[in-house]
Amino acid sequence: MTAKQLSVFLENKSGRLTEVTEALGNAGINLSAMSIADNSDFGILRCIVSDPDKAYKVLKEAHFAVKITDVIGFVCPNTSGSLAVVLKELSAKGIFIEYMYSFANGNVAHVVIRPSDFEACERVLSDMKVSLLAASDLYQL
Repeated sequence: MTAKQLSVFLENKSGRLTEVTEALGNAGINLSAMSIADNSDFGILRCIVSDPDKAYKVLKEAHFAVKITDVIGFVCPNTSGSLAVVLKELSAKGIFIEYMYSFANGNVAHVVIRPSDFEACERVLSDMKVSLLAASDLYQL
C-alpha cells in the first residue's frame, strides 16, 4: 500500500519553510507528517499531506522544486524494540531503507519508509502481520 509523499527542495534561508507551510495552509492542505534533512546550503522537506496532487500543483505554482515519491506507511507498537524487530526482518530479506521518519501517538507508532523494493517490502510486512497504512489513512493522520 503505497502513499504519495512530497519532497521539496529548500534553500537554507530564513522563511523558506514558512513559505511552504503558508502556501499549503492557504490552499486548505493539511500536513500529516514531515521531516527535513539538510546541509549547509539546502534542505529537503519530505511530507505527507492531505491532498498530495493538489499540494504538488500549489507548490509548483509558488516556484518550489517539488516532486512526488512513493512511500510505505505502517503501524507498530510504541514499545521498546518493536521497530527494531520490523527493520531487522526487512534487512534480513535484503530490503534497504533509503530513509524513514516516524511519530508516536499513545500506544502506536506510525512509520513512513522509502524501501528499495516496494513489492518485497509490502510482502515482508504483510507476512509479519504488520498493519500497513492505506494512503487515505496516512493522509488524514
